[in-house]
Amino acid sequence: MMRSLRALLADRTAAFAIIVLTVVVAMALVGPGLLADDAIRLNLRARNAAPFSLEHGPLFILGADPLGRSLLARIVVAARTTVLIAAAATCAGFLIGCLLGIVAGYFRGWFEIATMRLADAIMSFPGLLLAVVVLYLFGSSVFHLVLVLALIRVPLYLRVTRAEVLEIRQRAFVDSARVIGMPAWRIILRHIVPIVRPTVLTLATLDFAMVMLVESGLSFLGIGIQPPEFTWGLMVAQGRPYLQTAWWVSVLPGLAIMLTAMSANLLAGWLRGRLDPTYRARLEAEAQ
Repeated sequence: MMRSLRALLADRTAAFAIIVLTVVVAMALVGPGLLADDAIRLNLRARNAAPFSLEHGPLFILGADPLGRSLLARIVVAARTTVLIAAAATCAGFLIGCLLGIVAGYFRGWFEIATMRLADAIMSFPGLLLAVVVLYLFGSSVFHLVLVLALIRVPLYLRVTRAEVLEIRQRAFVDSARVIGMPAWRIILRHIVPIVRPTVLTLATLDFAMVMLVESGLSFLGIGIQPPEFTWGLMVAQGRPYLQTAWWVSVLPGLAIMLTAMSANLLAGWLRGRLDPTYRARLEAEAQ
């Protein structure tokens, strides 16, 4: 654990990414408990107050929106909803897709055919369009948003995991385990999952950023989270009419989205180099 932490801190790019993500997670965990009231408190004297000024108090250091609400407080509080949706959808898609992919790749047969045709059916619809249809039919809520975002990500994990398992199940050590009578579930847990894990963990880290961007896009279009709840994407949409007079209302939540997504991508790159021995060996060979 300490060795991995030292390796992470030695890489400045990865260290920057983990610092940003740690701040975002801390905001999501403790922010609403501290600033929930300040995020919705109106102060008409501070309408569209410019950032980097303490005229209206320290909470207005990032400025205010058209209703005089502190942007700092709203960005911190919105982090919980944004991160919760992205993390829950990524975890759900990860668990379901990986489980189906492992079973389909190892046992094959009719289950493999059925799951692959299901994945093809889901992927035949553009993800954003499918999300729009589902949210329009069933209504916009955190649960429905997580459900539809997880659904459109399942085929990604299913296909990647199945492809990995199909290759691994043909290796000699798996054949040897079968010959000595080791149960299938034990072969999967002991010999297949450890090899598949680096790839899918890296993919999940990348996918977190993608899911967050899709959620922000849906909220920006007005079919995601609805007031009184708010996310970073919804804050960007609410500040769009004021771009010429109060650019910070949209730009600062957008900057939070950009930094979080970029950090997740940078961390995914570091994880791949750390967890995948083949990729790490190739990087070391190129460096010599």
